[in-house]
Amino acid sequence: MLAGDLYSFEDLLSEDEAAVVHRVRSFLDAEVVPIANDQWARAAFPSHLIKRYADLEIAGREGSSLLNGWLALEMARADASMATFYGVHAGLAMGSIRACGSAEQQERWLPSMAAFDQVGAFALTEPTGGSDVAAGLRTTARRDGSSWILNGQKRWIGNATFADLIVVWARDVEDDQVKGFVVPGDAPGFTATKIENKIALRTVQNADIVLDDVRVPEADRLQRANSFKDTAKVLRATRSGVAWEAVGVMLAAYEIALAYAKERHQFGKPIAGFQLVQDLLVRMAGNVTASLGMCVRLAQLQDAGRYRDEHSALAKAYCTTRMREVAGWSRELLAGNGIVLDYDIGRFVADAEALYSYEGTREINTLIVGRAVTGQSAFV
Repeated sequence: MLAGDLYSFEDLLSEDEAAVVHRVRSFLDAEVVPIANDQWARAAFPSHLIKRYADLEIAGREGSSLLNGWLALEMARADASMATFYGVHAGLAMGSIRACGSAEQQERWLPSMAAFDQVGAFALTEPTGGSDVAAGLRTTARRDGSSWILNGQKRWIGNATFADLIVVWARDVEDDQVKGFVVPGDAPGFTATKIENKIALRTVQNADIVLDDVRVPEADRLQRANSFKDTAKVLRATRSGVAWEAVGVMLAAYEIALAYAKERHQFGKPIAGFQLVQDLLVRMAGNVTASLGMCVRLAQLQDAGRYRDEHSALAKAYCTTRMREVAGWSRELLAGNGIVLDYDIGRFVADAEALYSYEGTREINTLIVGRAVTGQSAFV
């Protein structure tokens, strides 16, 4: 049981689900945690671990929303960068094909992606458009016989520098609707350039993408992606995963602070024995517990078929906000030691900033929830 799971939410997992979680936790503790700081510092990706993820047999696995959420939590608790790598591949890329691809396309791509023989990326965000991407998407798709010609630019595309398949969202110049295309990473006219000098998720290989007359066969157009509403279905599902990742970062920050408080001595005793330190720890525990409870209920609503956009939007906005607080309090407790990678928390503080922003900013998710509760849209 995790130290920060004070209400024993993990007990809600079935025996089989708990076994999967423990297997993944053991892998992360043994293979990811020991190298996380070094990879992060060098902005390098541990490619040797890709096939090890295949050995876990979790990508594409049928499972409850609670299990899938808890796996996202475990990955972020170890390393938010590697959680993002997995989320882009198994959540956004595979999720797009699962939700919007034909049966033939699902059979063609999903098994190899589940085995990590092919790694996926998801290209939606553009250099001039983020929150307004639904209306402001500028990448174009033009039908040319049995093919499509894609032109445009994308930014912040995780995994793109080494992905085998990239799900690219583009606007059809004929009907002005957003459609999805599966583009090989070595397609002529496709280039991906790594974004340098990041201060968060440094292990993630984000890229700027240029599509210059990239030709894609009609057979590689996602057959059930006919408007941005179909894109939104994928985002709604993965947004809940970011909330779970935020809880994972919180748990890591809390565990780091708790262990440090017990070991660090000042004025002749462990700082865990001081009231102000305990106050920080309890505030962290409260945020973790409230956020974890929200995610668990969100998973239950998903499995019951009662899941709506505002549910994931509220969870993403709330949990990532609480995550920033917990990471900051943990850094505060560690004082000067909190700003060096040796004590881990500095990495989580920085990575929290990226989780706070991606998959919809707090402001955008607030407006989604606000529209749901008031019946009035406040979007521009």
